[in-house]
Amino acid sequence: MFTGIIETTGTLRACDTHGDDSTLTIASQAFDFARCALGDSIAVNGVCLTATALGADWFSADVSAETLRLTTLGDLNPGAAVNLERALTLATPLGGHLVSGHVDGVGELIDRVPEARSERLTIAAPRALMRYIAAKGSITVDGISLTVNGVDGDTFHVNIVPHTQARTTLAGLRSGARVNLEADLIARYLERLLQAPQESGLTLDTLRQHGY
Repeated sequence: MFTGIIETTGTLRACDTHGDDSTLTIASQAFDFARCALGDSIAVNGVCLTATALGADWFSADVSAETLRLTTLGDLNPGAAVNLERALTLATPLGGHLVSGHVDGVGELIDRVPEARSERLTIAAPRALMRYIAAKGSITVDGISLTVNGVDGDTFHVNIVPHTQARTTLAGLRSGARVNLEADLIARYLERLLQAPQESGLTLDTLRQHGY
């Protein structure tokens, strides 16, 4: 599990292919690799990967064919910047929201417009994923926990403050860029419970009665 609060960025140093899957090697001078061990989970652009090799300023991870197919990791070329976050512990401040590192779908950056000191990004999401995205809810974009400011059809809007632009890869994204999306865990489990109300006792009326 992660929080969506990016620790720092790294750079894809190498991508070694093995048939349909790959091994990625990612370097970062700012990431604290001294606190990592083999087998640890590290989120790369929102994708939970397992460290299979570690150095003073780099780590390697195997990426399955399915992960390459369902995320943007297969789009990356050596030199590409990526967002990095170590898995949370029970002592980690939950500054963002609960993030599993299991990408739900790939979206596309449609537009970015300056708005005071922030930027307003419009992102198109797969239609099947849009039902989990709600105004003022949480969404993970390339591993970054963001608040949804609005929903319009198959698109949603987020505002990126200067700190987030400076500490993540979002500042470098241009229209047409593909991004990894993960919906709020609570929204997905809530839908599952509502699909079987006779088992859970949870209904829309029950939620309304409790102020939801």
